[in-house]
Amino acid sequence: MAVTIWHNPRCSNSRGALEILRGRGIEPTVIEYLKDPPDRATLQALVGAMGTGARRLLRDKEAAYADLGLANPLLEDAALIEAMLQHPELINRPIVRTPQGVRLCRPPETVLEILPA
Repeated sequence: MAVTIWHNPRCSNSRGALEILRGRGIEPTVIEYLKDPPDRATLQALVGAMGTGARRLLRDKEAAYADLGLANPLLEDAALIEAMLQHPELINRPIVRTPQGVRLCRPPETVLEILPA
């Protein structure tokens, strides 16, 4: 099964999701997104597959969130994606993609929603 995790090894939720995957015998492609940020097409595809809008992927605790005025509810997905492209630390994690879908896995057990039974 092709599984990808956009991962931050310093994040307990990210480590937890990775542990669940490996505990199920799945060795995912691990992308440390702060070292290798997604491009626009990838980020748009992930947001589209999640079906929740780009705002769901924003980390509102980052300084850039306030500095860029990202709390403004009138900002559209394109502006939010642009902010994440310019400041990858704004991307919430972990994001996991499997053949069954894409989820922001917070809490880590959310990954179970997109794994086979």
